[in-house]
Amino acid sequence: MWTKSYSTVTNAVTKEQIWKLFADVDNWHTWDEGVEFAKLHGQFQEGTFFTLKPKGGPKVKIELVQVEENKVFMDLTRFPLAKMYGEHTFEDTPEGLKITITMRVEGLLKALWIKLVAQDIVNNLPKDVENQTKAASKL
Repeated sequence: MWTKSYSTVTNAVTKEQIWKLFADVDNWHTWDEGVEFAKLHGQFQEGTFFTLKPKGGPKVKIELVQVEENKVFMDLTRFPLAKMYGEHTFEDTPEGLKITITMRVEGLLKALWIKLVAQDIVNNLPKDVENQTKAASKL
């Protein structure tokens, strides 16, 4: 199993604001420059799927496997012979809101999917979280 995390603490947004940003999957393209489009197929809850089309990549079907409002959500992308999990946690601390994103890849072809997808996601997390915070602060 391969796991990489990125955390930051901010006073620019509340967990309710950042949650509202993520729960509005259909508008991810408005603040995430790497997303061509995303479409939620139901409510933002466990068991719901969404389709995501990254710029320059194929559409992928992603499942929400854990959802605790204003606290955490985890999504699962199934690749041939591998699975990629993206966990997003939001925790109030005395210093501000701690945002943590953890990417995990497991399976027989994990090395391939790390190289093709996951490492790029991890490399962009600092910039992506900064963009998410800016967008959420306007909600």
